[in-house]
Amino acid sequence: MDRTPLPSLDPAAWSAPPAVHRWRGIALAVGLVAAAACLAGWLLDRDQMLRSWLVAWLLWLGVALGSLSLAMIHHLTGGAWGLVIRRQLEAATRTLPLLALLCLPLLAGLPAIFVWARPEAVAHDHALHHKAAYLNVPFFIGRTVAAFAIFGLLAFLLGRWSRQQDEGGGAASGARMRAASGLGLVLMVLVGTFVSVDWLMSLDPYWYSSLYGVLFLAGHALSALVLAIVVTWLLAGHAPMSTAVTKKHFHDYGKLLLAFVMFWTYLAISQYIIQWQANLPEEAVWFQHRTHGGWQWVALAIVLFHFLFPFLLLLSRSLKQRMPALAGVAMLLLVMRWVDLHWQAAPTFSPDRLALHWLDLAAAVAVGGLWLAWFFHQLAKRPLLPVNDPHIEEALGHG
Repeated sequence: MDRTPLPSLDPAAWSAPPAVHRWRGIALAVGLVAAAACLAGWLLDRDQMLRSWLVAWLLWLGVALGSLSLAMIHHLTGGAWGLVIRRQLEAATRTLPLLALLCLPLLAGLPAIFVWARPEAVAHDHALHHKAAYLNVPFFIGRTVAAFAIFGLLAFLLGRWSRQQDEGGGAASGARMRAASGLGLVLMVLVGTFVSVDWLMSLDPYWYSSLYGVLFLAGHALSALVLAIVVTWLLAGHAPMSTAVTKKHFHDYGKLLLAFVMFWTYLAISQYIIQWQANLPEEAVWFQHRTHGGWQWVALAIVLFHFLFPFLLLLSRSLKQRMPALAGVAMLLLVMRWVDLHWQAAPTFSPDRLALHWLDLAAAVAVGGLWLAWFFHQLAKRPLLPVNDPHIEEALGHG
């Protein structure tokens, strides 16, 4: 079957279409309006604002860190799937400075979020006092700064070598990216585990799970793939990407999405079964708070719409090849990633009843709008494909 010929494999021929700049403007406007609502919420209820901001920030941090992980996996393994979405992944990693800036309100308000950050609580609680050598504000801030430095350095190096490849670096730049990705993935697992313990698991400092770090990282990868699918679908409606993206690429993304959904579900179920069998009070109470008082309906929604419904849909070969349908499943999963993070965090502050505040939605839209505006800005700065990668023509089916 004849195909529309690709534009020249010249970086200038693969610049972002005008629609990207329009999407950036829309995202920025929505984000600023929601941020203004959050500022009002800060004045009305500072504690609730910080708790809502935490969940929203963790959602979009997960997209950025997951994109960094997927980019490094692609550099190590190769494959057409990664070349077509590599620019989206790289643009997402370059949002880390923005996420560091958006973290500042959380660092300034740690006592409103974490019980271990309140000296009066630590003084009267033996368990908190015992953990104070690790869970204390200066060390916590230091670990956060170190984590962003490591993630930022990895993103900077991979982005720099990718740009050099565009400028004619070829195989040498690819070898550097592969070498850095091997060590980088090890660092992502180690540092990402500490981030998950610090920012989410330590909300309840009496509870712990040995699977929590990898579950957190699996959610990151799922979030990143979801964003890449949605953005690729949007770009596929505009030249020049309309000539590059095919049903075959989306079929590959659908299979990857199915694999990530199953992997995340496997980890979540394993965590529940292990702690159910152990039946230790300090572990069981965490799940008890999240399966009573109305929170059980959120848990049921996660089972249905984070796993069962997407799983059944993604079994269909025809659905995976239909770009709008696959993008719809991806957007559902992005919403459910936010629901899952809210279900993990919010019962710490409201264990007896289901709590959903308008600031929860406002914060998610504010952080998401600002993040997407910066993401589209970064996406427009480079060619939409790594045109000087040695495998690009093979990846596009024009080898």
